[in-house]
Amino acid sequence: MNSRHLTKFSFPLIAALLFSLAAPALACDADKSIVKTAARKKAKPKILFIAGTRSHGWFNHEHYAGSMLLAKAINDAGIPVETVVIRKSWPADEKQLEGVATIVVFCTGGRRHLLNPHIEKVDAYMKKGVGLVCLHYGVETNKGKNGDAFLRWMGGYFETHWSVNPHWVAEFKKLPNHPIARGVKPFTIYDEWYYHMRFSKDMKNVTPILSAHPPKSTLRRRDGAHSGNPHVRKAVADGKIQHVAWAFERPGGGRGFGFTGAHFHINWAHDQFRKVVLNAIVWTAKIEVPKDGVPSKRPDAAALEANQTYRKPANWNSEKLNQRIKKLNEK
Repeated sequence: MNSRHLTKFSFPLIAALLFSLAAPALACDADKSIVKTAARKKAKPKILFIAGTRSHGWFNHEHYAGSMLLAKAINDAGIPVETVVIRKSWPADEKQLEGVATIVVFCTGGRRHLLNPHIEKVDAYMKKGVGLVCLHYGVETNKGKNGDAFLRWMGGYFETHWSVNPHWVAEFKKLPNHPIARGVKPFTIYDEWYYHMRFSKDMKNVTPILSAHPPKSTLRRRDGAHSGNPHVRKAVADGKIQHVAWAFERPGGGRGFGFTGAHFHINWAHDQFRKVVLNAIVWTAKIEVPKDGVPSKRPDAAALEANQTYRKPANWNSEKLNQRIKKLNEK
């Protein structure tokens, strides 16, 4: 073959040969690029709020409105998580639990607790290290299998004929050295603070976060499943401090938090009250709580009135609510 033919046909051939030799390296580089892109797009840990059905009327036990408010506060604070709020029951689609770091449950408790029919499923997630936060009535379940599960998951729960649910003004004079207490100042607030909770034996792995001495007037009612019993009467008479919010670290690595307040929806507008719960949610998701706590804008009347499950009363006055919010934070 003459040199003219060699020039005409061999150069493309040589180029093709060189490309074929380089192709594996190029493909490898491309694969690395895809891996890096995937890593950058890795899903954020998920905070799943499960809000129970409506319960106690306008501005009380507002499960959905309260959950939406807390989720928005976490998003606005720039915490590196994804928040999802669902309603009424444990997710029918298990895909909603993919990537979940912690579950926040705000619902009617006792026999109607939305977790009761799903103890085994929830237990499986808890064993994987998923966090759990239960708010207000959500800390109460049935004694026995369900109660034992709550003790494993968050170190305490409301046990009937042991715990009580009066309305009273709690003075939180001192907070512990714990991430959930970061940026929280001592405060006083009126709520339906359940107390004399059933905790794990010897308070093992439990850290009290909010504690106060309930007045004797909280036991004026007759003995009953929620109103009083000899055990709680003795504890109050003996001056034993009562823990109404607590953190729990499971031996398997998961975290739990119980909070007995939040009967009154307006209390989410109290800056210290709200910060305790926001900090706790982030802590149970195993995310570093900011040194001054999770920042959040104080909700006004419009923010509190959003997402309500009951119709607004005809005589409702939003301006008066704004005045109440201001006074709430002056205490």
